[in-house]
Amino acid sequence: MVKGHCDAQFLKLKSILEKQLNSNYELGASVSVEWQGREVVNLYGGFKDESKNCQWTEDTIVNVFSVTKAVSGICITKLIDDGLLDVDQNVSYYWPEYGCNGKENTKVIDFLTHRAGMFGFQDGIPKVPWSEWDIYVKALEKQKPFREPGVSQGYHAVTFAWLVGELFKRVEGRTIGVYFKEEIAEPFNIDFHIGLNDSQIERCATITSFNRLDSIKPPIEFIKYFPNFLLNKALINLKKSFESKDFLKAFMPEPFINNGPNSYDFRTSELPAGNGHGTASGLAKLFGILSTGCKRNNNTLMREDSLYKATRIYTSGPDTVLFGVLLNFGYCFMLEGNKKSEINFAPIFYKGTFGHAGIGGSVAFGDIKNQIGYSFVCNKQQKNKNLYKTSNLLTKALYKAIS
Repeated sequence: MVKGHCDAQFLKLKSILEKQLNSNYELGASVSVEWQGREVVNLYGGFKDESKNCQWTEDTIVNVFSVTKAVSGICITKLIDDGLLDVDQNVSYYWPEYGCNGKENTKVIDFLTHRAGMFGFQDGIPKVPWSEWDIYVKALEKQKPFREPGVSQGYHAVTFAWLVGELFKRVEGRTIGVYFKEEIAEPFNIDFHIGLNDSQIERCATITSFNRLDSIKPPIEFIKYFPNFLLNKALINLKKSFESKDFLKAFMPEPFINNGPNSYDFRTSELPAGNGHGTASGLAKLFGILSTGCKRNNNTLMREDSLYKATRIYTSGPDTVLFGVLLNFGYCFMLEGNKKSEINFAPIFYKGTFGHAGIGGSVAFGDIKNQIGYSFVCNKQQKNKNLYKTSNLLTKALYKAIS
């Protein structure tokens, strides 16, 4: 079931992937690791489709959902590195139409750290194709925020696409998808894309077992009926999240019912929050470059100092959308969390790692201290409590192998 290459030091990762595929826990998947500037693992196997007619090959690409946010964060950081964007400036300085209805003092860093209070659409998400970029943008720039900008953290699961994406476009001129292709993917030969063409779609794996976005939540909603004096601080934050219904405002299911992740419209649109497609090898290489000095073959991606600034913790929750979790963010990057690996509802990010996870189970991160670029990608969404089980098993095995 598993093909590719794996250095002897990392054979435990191969064993894990084989077990997950042979047991049908995963349908199709790939894991890749760069360590100290060299690809030491590139394994893949299983099937691209639920009928098991098409085998997963080395060049199979798959939608990695919110892992895309970290790739967008890399583009944003490069823009900052080039002196084109100031994180402490008001968004309206670059995007004047945005500065209305309580959003006048929203800072750029509020967009990058999910503190803009704009995690949903006040009047419901526009019922238009994903490709209608300007319609989504206009709806967001006119509305009031759900919460005062800069005051609290609330994960912008979907709206991140148009908020960060339009800001980027106003500053740089190109969309994030085009910029990433021209400035990073092509110069560094990275197989990752935000917005596919027809030839790339032919390489796509089909997303299976996909649940409505609003169903991905802990099965303990009954906690809202408990009085606060019976709950600790973490559970009070969880209760507040359920009561606020911020989760339902952020994870909007409507557009995915008839125009979901396997649709032509979704795949070909540029949605820098969640429709990036690529290989595990491509993502591991990208984060591997960043984790080994930000250079490869005489090409410089950005200055190391800029990456260090982007991967500091700027906000830690409690996240009003993600059930009061103390979730750490840098400039669009998820940072250390679930370090004790006690649950598989959340991905493991050890101290010093930076990256992102996707709602389908895919994960990618870099680690500067250990010079690691890691990615696991898959096409079968697991049940809530085990969303990141396979990636967490692989992550633990990886760090054990280098310890």
